[in-house]
Amino acid sequence: MSYVLMVILAAGIVAADQITKFLTVAHIPLHGTVEVLPGIVRLTYVQNDGAAFSMFEGQQWLFALIFVAFAAAIIWEFSKKRLPFTTFDRFCIVAVFAGGLGNMIDRLRMGYVVDMIATEFINFPVFNVADCFITCGCIILLVHLIFFNKDFWKEDKS
Repeated sequence: MSYVLMVILAAGIVAADQITKFLTVAHIPLHGTVEVLPGIVRLTYVQNDGAAFSMFEGQQWLFALIFVAFAAAIIWEFSKKRLPFTTFDRFCIVAVFAGGLGNMIDRLRMGYVVDMIATEFINFPVFNVADCFITCGCIILLVHLIFFNKDFWKEDKS
């Protein structure tokens, strides 16, 4: 049952990501800005063919390779259940995967990723919904593995 929920979660994340990107492209001109919470956050349509801070700009093959390797590792792990991940850990992994898939869809379809969320209170790159799930999924997974999933760190004595 949890695998069905994981697929639903992944589909929901990808849908939310793609819908927000569609709405951004449809309603905000390239490099245009819409104030959401003045001084805190605004929407700014940016086409990003790199990663955060435009690192690895134009290296679409590298992003595709990393995504395919990550997807293969997830399929292997989820089918073999080799590591002692909890169901919660697996949901975090699915959030990271779905965020990566949302960005990969953009890269394959358009050659760049649509970013739109810009923070005004800190100097941070413009990002999107998929990036939120990638980042939050990684942070929550790491915190959970370090502080709550003690079985993950036990050595198998068999």
